[in-house]
Amino acid sequence: MDCCVIPLRHGGLSLVQTTDFFYPLVEDPYMMGRIACANVLSDLYAMGITECDNMLMLLSVSQKMNDKDRERVMPLMIQGFRDAAEEGGTSVTGGQTVINPWIIVGGVASVVCQPNEFIMPDGAVPGDVLVLTKPLGTQVAVNAHQWLDQTERWNKIKLVVTREEVKEAYQEAMFSMATLNRTAAGLMHKFQAHAATDVTGFGLLGHANNLAAQQRNEVAFVIHNLPIIAKMAAISKACGNLFNLIQGTSAETSGGLLVCLPREQAAKFCSEMKSQSSAVGGQGAAGGAWIIGIVEKGDRRARIIDKPRIIEVPPRGSQAANQDNNSASPAPSPNLS
Repeated sequence: MDCCVIPLRHGGLSLVQTTDFFYPLVEDPYMMGRIACANVLSDLYAMGITECDNMLMLLSVSQKMNDKDRERVMPLMIQGFRDAAEEGGTSVTGGQTVINPWIIVGGVASVVCQPNEFIMPDGAVPGDVLVLTKPLGTQVAVNAHQWLDQTERWNKIKLVVTREEVKEAYQEAMFSMATLNRTAAGLMHKFQAHAATDVTGFGLLGHANNLAAQQRNEVAFVIHNLPIIAKMAAISKACGNLFNLIQGTSAETSGGLLVCLPREQAAKFCSEMKSQSSAVGGQGAAGGAWIIGIVEKGDRRARIIDKPRIIEVPPRGSQAANQDNNSASPAPSPNLS
């Protein structure tokens, strides 16, 4: 599971806890701190938990940094982590800092829950619909941004994307990764979600397979639609499928929740995700949800169909994004009927 759930000695309560850490993947230290915190909290949110009692921060400072860089970079990273924790209604009360060859950032999130506060990720039934709450393609966006200064790499993708589009996608990926999945966690209860996980390092298909394997019922997940940050699918193809983005194994960082919902609730979940995200300024890719597949009777595995529908998700602030936010929530594809 995304979290450990430990029954306590006291009156039907459980300790739900998770830890996560990784290396920096964006250039802005403040945003990197926010992303790290969002990624830690996401495991709680994947179980429908909206409140976190406490966070610890794990930080390794690179021994290769000089004093000037260290004194500038590390406080920004710490502040980003703390600000995201505050946005999630919790605080950072401690942690551990070490010296290391590389920067590492992450943390621990803990909450004491009653049973009605979390949703065990094992209740999917045939007929459920799969919903994803953030677009895919963050790894591609981050790498493509690094390639702007690497002539050989850039020459491979410049025929399918402009420099401006790469910069926009990078910004979109960064803000998407820094967005908490807290809204989705709350809506899981409102719309009777049966199971969920967050999409991170194993990619969409990897996490879908993990979730399918945990189900009590003999079900399979079939994915028809892939919402992807605009132009990232084209970049992946131009690189000879280097990232396996369309195959569903491209790593994501602080991705969205993959939620199994009753069919009659899925469109309403997507609509409310969009309206609540817009209300707090979540325009663009980070402010929506997409119906991407179905749950059918099967062997507790997940698969992506041979030719999935690619949904190009425009970056926030663009004309296409504004049009998308003014439109109705996405209805199930004909493939899902």
